[in-house]
Amino acid sequence: MVDVDSFIDEKITEIADAVGDENAVIALSGGVDSSTAAALAYEAIGDQLTPVYVDTGLMRKGETEGIRETFDYMESLRVVDARERFLEQLAGVTDPEAKRHAIGEQFIREFETVARDVGADYLVQGTIYPDRIESEGTIKSHHNVGGLPERIDFEGIVEPMRDLYKDEVREVARELDLEAVISERMPFPGPGLAVRIIGEVTEEKLGVAREANHVVEEELEAYDPWQALAAVIGKATGVKGDNRVHGWVVAVRSVESRDGMTARAQEIDWETLQRIQSRITGENESVARVLYDVTHKPPATIEYE
Repeated sequence: MVDVDSFIDEKITEIADAVGDENAVIALSGGVDSSTAAALAYEAIGDQLTPVYVDTGLMRKGETEGIRETFDYMESLRVVDARERFLEQLAGVTDPEAKRHAIGEQFIREFETVARDVGADYLVQGTIYPDRIESEGTIKSHHNVGGLPERIDFEGIVEPMRDLYKDEVREVARELDLEAVISERMPFPGPGLAVRIIGEVTEEKLGVAREANHVVEEELEAYDPWQALAAVIGKATGVKGDNRVHGWVVAVRSVESRDGMTARAQEIDWETLQRIQSRITGENESVARVLYDVTHKPPATIEYE
């Protein structure tokens, strides 16, 4: 395990040396990785840092409002409404890797725009070790690693937590006195709900995925999962009232893990699963079926795309 005190001192120095007298922007999503990176960078360079939260339209329910409240102490925080631009980039895209690359490129373009506005030459990211391992191999491209475009208009990218696993990041977050709502927060993928939608990302699918994920996170909180999620995986025939419908199929997944590299599907009691399906199908007329995914990682990945 990492020596937290030494790590913090080392990374504060590393960030300060890398950025020097220049300005930097940091990609802030509200998750533990980017929030911890932001806290380290703020300690290192203070007012030279501009945190940037990009509202992609692919985020969890209430995410943007929560970001504003949690990080309101950062006066330089920029909240960028890029929902239309991300959906335009994803229109017609069905391949999972193509989705990740489209999202990664649009993220960079959003950060470049803010960087030009504030005169920043450096981008700080909360990339962690599993992101690099999976992107450097053949598993998948993370939007902030293998999903980055070839042309990047930054003098340098600083990744202070590139060698840490998620549980080590949480240790650092606690030592930095980040609120528990951040340090203990369930992981959420950088590409957001786009990787919880099979096929093309549309406004309709996003609405279904967002509400279903909200239900799953609420209902499974007591199980303390590493990650719990809902994915829109296709359509199937169902019955609503007296009518036959061809509605969305939602897959529910909840896993236990230490570092995200491997994971085991959680055993969830039948009553809880029935409550989840009842809420998801009852609160969204377009959902016809709810499934529970019992597959471990491997052979599956945690996310669906």
